[in-house]
Amino acid sequence: MTREYILKPAEHHRPLQIDYAAQLNPQQLAAVRAAPGPVLVIAGAGSGKTRTLTYRVAWLIEQGVPPDRILLMTFTNKAAREMLHRVEALLGGDVGGLWGGTFHHVGNRVLRRHASLLGYRNDFTILDREDAGDLAGACISDAKIDTTKERFPKGDLLVEMFSMAVNTERTLGDVLAEQYPYFEQFKETIASLQERYHERKLKTNAMDYDDLLLNWLRLMREYPDVRDLYQQRFQHVLVDEYQDTNTIQAELIDRLAAAHRNVMVVGDDSQSIFSWRGANFRNIISFPDRYPGTQVYKIETNYRSVPQILRVANEVIRANTQQFPKALQAVRRSGARPWLVVAGDDNQQAQYIGQRILELRDEGYRLNDIAVLYRSHFHCMEVQMELKRRNIPFLVTSGLRFFEQAHIKDVAAHMRFAVNPGDEVAFKRLTQLLPGIGGKTAEKLWNALLGGKPLAALTATVPAKAKAAWEQTAATIAELRDESVRNRPAEMIRLVIECGYDDYLKAHYTNYTARLEDLAQLQLYAQPFPSTEQFLSDLSLMTNLEVEDETAPAQEDGEYLRLSTVHQAKGQEWGAVFVISLADGMFPSGKALDNIEGEEEERRLFYVAITRAKDELYLSYPLLRRTSGGQDALQKPSRFLAEIPAGLMEALRLRDSFGSF
Repeated sequence: MTREYILKPAEHHRPLQIDYAAQLNPQQLAAVRAAPGPVLVIAGAGSGKTRTLTYRVAWLIEQGVPPDRILLMTFTNKAAREMLHRVEALLGGDVGGLWGGTFHHVGNRVLRRHASLLGYRNDFTILDREDAGDLAGACISDAKIDTTKERFPKGDLLVEMFSMAVNTERTLGDVLAEQYPYFEQFKETIASLQERYHERKLKTNAMDYDDLLLNWLRLMREYPDVRDLYQQRFQHVLVDEYQDTNTIQAELIDRLAAAHRNVMVVGDDSQSIFSWRGANFRNIISFPDRYPGTQVYKIETNYRSVPQILRVANEVIRANTQQFPKALQAVRRSGARPWLVVAGDDNQQAQYIGQRILELRDEGYRLNDIAVLYRSHFHCMEVQMELKRRNIPFLVTSGLRFFEQAHIKDVAAHMRFAVNPGDEVAFKRLTQLLPGIGGKTAEKLWNALLGGKPLAALTATVPAKAKAAWEQTAATIAELRDESVRNRPAEMIRLVIECGYDDYLKAHYTNYTARLEDLAQLQLYAQPFPSTEQFLSDLSLMTNLEVEDETAPAQEDGEYLRLSTVHQAKGQEWGAVFVISLADGMFPSGKALDNIEGEEEERRLFYVAITRAKDELYLSYPLLRRTSGGQDALQKPSRFLAEIPAGLMEALRLRDSFGSF
């Protein structure tokens, strides 16, 4: 029997360099000086979470813990670098031996030493998403799968499916049933491709992004010597943004900390909003159960927002049953109460936002300190058009501007070519959506069309795998050119979607549903237009805005309003924030209301949106929304608004005024 002999560090006698009590508030200080063992720090929005974690690292080192015995896990390498630089500045010395970085970064370091145990060489290649998609595509070709008969998922979409199964530790069958039911008929084929993809990676000594976690976990599960090595190496494990961990990441932390239990996780259960990409809310909620004797610290002092905004935030999150109750307390002086803005419809909501932003600009705000937040990208379509009309420059954090997105331009290309047979760009775009047709083939087809060949007659010219799709495209264009349809742009959009583009979206995009929602909104937008030409002209004006590149130096010098989904606004803050389209079915999303877990995550998302605001908060919703049938339907205000006591907000109802010129 082997007995254990515990080595203790040398006695620590030198005085502390840092006056922790002077630089931290009492809640932060208590967490930083917590005794060894499992520690859960619930850090509310704007409460100085990063500061707390940074000082905890410095405290451990000043207590005699060697830096190389500390592991700091973050969700971005930038966050890890910033924290380590701050620790070095605090201590006035190098802490280079400390391991800090993302889970994937640390997994890579571990695997570079031990990959041979899993059949890889230690000089393995890491595949990025594009590389992984190409490799999965090669597997489809090797398996001789005929993708011309039915729409089959492309390589990059297969990788997304495999990734979701890996990161949530669900079966591929469960992932298909829950998220890709339209591909369930290919379940066995996709499962065989997953195995083929794994074998191909092993054979080529390559790992994809998910393998960095999965293979690290395999080492910890299957190789006791490796597990013991890292359990002994890392005597203290600290984790940032713990509410965003997935099942694999939580198990990795549990296995690393199993021997010494010196693990501190920091996060905010009220900001757990990423279940759609695999994050497991249960990790933070169940932490005290998995670690008996956990010390729980709450940091509730908020340095960001005025008290009026925090009162609304506290009321919003109160209704969630699964949470660690907390109440954000303001440091700042009293400010303005948030506004509840009731608009007649989406256009009036957009007009208000545009007008109020210009007023805020006159009141001294820079555009950079103002944001418009929304649940889904299509909610900001009317706002973007209004900003364009008022010449207010803006950036879209949530991706391309609405009208610049690929699926919007694909549908528009069908319409453009239908009304203008001489539109070469539109023709080449829609032909290259078909399997096996690239730039050269598109050019060849265009020249044949210029030579007088009818569209339907070009079937013989296209590659074999594209023949069926080409016949469908030719038939769709013929339908779009019919006099009964040609000047009804909304009907044209419906036909393009139903005659094949719906299947194209399913095969190419993981966010198929969101893109389909965008097209549904485009269809609603198109209804009032008297002609397709006028609609396409309007669309062209919206897509010929300045090219958006968030790395462009010009943007650093200029002023730009920020438009963003709430998900991508997490971690940001602005002086004035507009949260729009707060109606049931929009925010919260209708799809999320099937179960209590979905509704509570939507409420957390609303909480995140509110806590982005420092000084002024505007919550708005339209009373009416146009339906797919062209009628105006009355909307219910978001159920979350009803949970806020009326006295905490200023109500504002809009009306048009055309009496002044």
